This record gives sequence, C-alpha cells and structure tokens, in this order.
Amino acid sequence: MINYDKAIEYINIAAQRGSHPGLERILQLLKLMGNPQEEVRCIHVAGTNGKGSVSVMLASVLSAAGYTTGMFTSPYIYRINESFRINGVNISDDEFAEVISFVSSFAEQMRDKPTEFEVMTAAAFEYFKRKHCDAAVIECGMGGKYDATNVITNPLLSIITNVAADHLSWLGNSVEEIACHKAGIIKARRPVIFGGTDFKAEKVIAEKAADMHSPFIEVHYNLLENVRNTSDGIVLSYGRFKNVKLSLFGAYQPRNAALVLASVELLREMLLEISDDAVYNGIKNALWQGRFETISLEPTVIYDGAHNPDGIKYAVESIRQRFGDKRVNVLIGVMADKDYETMVKLLCPVACRVYTVMPRNPRALDSFELADVFVRNERNATAYEKLSEGLCTAYKDSVDNNRPLIALGSLYMYREVKDCLCKLKGKNKIGI
Repeated sequence: MINYDKAIEYINIAAQRGSHPGLERILQLLKLMGNPQEEVRCIHVAGTNGKGSVSVMLASVLSAAGYTTGMFTSPYIYRINESFRINGVNISDDEFAEVISFVSSFAEQMRDKPTEFEVMTAAAFEYFKRKHCDAAVIECGMGGKYDATNVITNPLLSIITNVAADHLSWLGNSVEEIACHKAGIIKARRPVIFGGTDFKAEKVIAEKAADMHSPFIEVHYNLLENVRNTSDGIVLSYGRFKNVKLSLFGAYQPRNAALVLASVELLREMLLEISDDAVYNGIKNALWQGRFETISLEPTVIYDGAHNPDGIKYAVESIRQRFGDKRVNVLIGVMADKDYETMVKLLCPVACRVYTVMPRNPRALDSFELADVFVRNERNATAYEKLSEGLCTAYKDSVDNNRPLIALGSLYMYREVKDCLCKLKGKNKIGI
C-alpha cells in the first residue's frame, strides 16, 4: 500500500490528464472495483451555485438525525482530505492513502486512465462503502449528465439547486442547454427537487423528469419569510419550520436553507426518521468556509467564493445588505473560462478600489487583463502578479480608510488569502 505522500503524488499525476467529461472511464474503473456506488444510498446534488452549502446543510441534518452520513464535495480549501467527510469529519491521512492505493491499483490497469476527479469520485464511493454509511451526499463537479458522479443509478433524491451561466465552453451557451446537462442526473422513478427560479430551466428539467417518470418537486419560496440577519448568522422561517438558525452568511443562504428544508420533507415521506430537533440542530451546526465568511475585523475582511455571474449577483446583494450604500475594496481573481466581463459589470457599482490577482490554477485569467476590464468600466483597478502583494496593498487601504475588503472570484484563493492575512495581522492563526 502507498503512503499518504505517494497518494497525493498519484492524485497530482492524474490531475495532469486534465478534465474530460464522460462516463466511460469512471464506469470502467468502478466496475473493476466491484461497483461500490451501488452499495451506498446517495443524494445527488447538481446546480450552478449553492451545491456546497446545500450539501453541507443536508449532510449535517442527516448526521444529527443519527445517520452515518458521507459527503463528497469539491474543490477543497486546505487539504484534499476535506473532499471526503463522514458526519462532518475529514478522512484521515492513513484512510486516504489506503483508499487511493486501492483505486489506483485498478486505474493503472486501464488503457485510458482516469482523470483526477474520476479517481477521487471512485475513492469517495469506496470509502463510504467501507465505512458503512447510511447515506452519502454527493456533489457534482461540473454539469451533471457527463459528470463523473453521475453513476448513481438509484439515488434517494436528486437535487438541482439552480441553473445559470457557467462553464460555457463545456455546458452550452443557453439556459436550456445548461439545464439539459443538469437534468442528466435525474434517474427513472426517483424524485428530483429543483431550487431554481428560471422558467426556461424549470421547463427543461420538468420535461426530463416526466420522461423518466420521476416525481418533480419545486421549492415554494413564498413560504420563506421572516428572514433576518444576526451577529452570528441568519434566522428564517419556511413553512412549518419557524425561526430556523443558520450559522452561514450571505444573501443566498436563506434560499439554500429553504431547498434543504423542502428536501427534508421529501426524505421524511420516504420514511427516513428525521426529527425536528435534527433539522434545527443540523442546519445551525452546518459550517462552510468561504461563503460570505468574515475572516477578519478592523478592518472587516470577507471572503466569498462567488465565481460566476450568478454568484457575483448574490455577493453584491450580500454586500449591500451588510454595508448599505458604502463602497468596498475588492480583491478578485477569476478563471479565464468564466464570463468575467459580466462579473465586472455587476461588481462595479459596489466597488471603490479593485485589486486583481491570479489564483493558483492553470485556468486562471491574467490579473492585468482582468484589471483592464474594470478600467474599461470606469473603475479604479490595479493588477498584481503576486496575490500577497495585492492583498497587502488592499488591506492597507482598507485600514487607512476604514473600508471593508471583499475577496472573491474563486475558492482557489481562499487558503492563500487567509495565510497572507495571518502574516499581515501578525498572528499564527487567523482570528477575527
């Protein structure tokens, strides 16, 4: 068996194979492994935004209800172990090494070797099977139809959080095309719940559900009421669930919570035992980094993983809810395959000064090119080759002018931003 360092090395080698949507490789790999995905009851989560927040809240509720609950998400923030969690606890180094060693022994038998995400997906199913999980919440990586996670044949429930423009080069240029990809996770006679509000997307997904003879459920956001922000999160009511407390921030989280609560009602109809206490405690205890998260005070520094126009729209709404008409400093780095022109236009009305950087990712957009887009939209923007330099300058300006600093554009920057912030504040560990 390989050790942890060798397991990471193997994942890095698989990453060099790039991203190739399609199910041929993952199906072959899983078959060689004995199809572990068939031995775990799964809830499959797709959507443009909100997948992670919905997944962590739902997994937390199921854990609070007494179920041994796995969760597979991406990307990770600090360590790859975050990708596999059971009852909120990351996989250990030894277990990670063991399961990757097992998966790699079969992957290396294949002529067309699997990608990094395919290896990780197969490892997640194997790990959850070994740990005898009662249920596992599985987050799609991209799209749905051709995503490596779309090998679940009999899910407890399929969830599509919403549909908006993202991954245009892979998923299509229209809402209908993107919705078609998301709808690919719907399985015959298994229920699907849709949390979006786009009529065109809803039509595509509803028609796919009808074709598959699958119950189609919408989230009734008119039941979402009494939403209020507090110092430690959000309080809301949805239907018969009154004064539900979230520890998560952001204008988008009440809708995510409503989707989770609607999903819980559906799971109860499937005779899963989920008490009201489990619902309230599970949602309150759900934590998810990088989602309009305050990572420092004096000055206020907030990190939000918004990385596409729909996410930026809600980030802007969150900024206005928190700071009113006060403009903020923005530290931003984005991927080149995103609709960053639209993202810039959405951010300009709330931005005072903009500091552009490059996330550490091969798909990252050049920071100088991004700054030029802001300048063309009549917003003061400066590009930096090193994220640390951009953050240092932005932080100093925020201190000098008592101006909030919002870092966003990609979760790939989260760790570096927090590490640099620790150094700026002279601390070994960040504290707000």
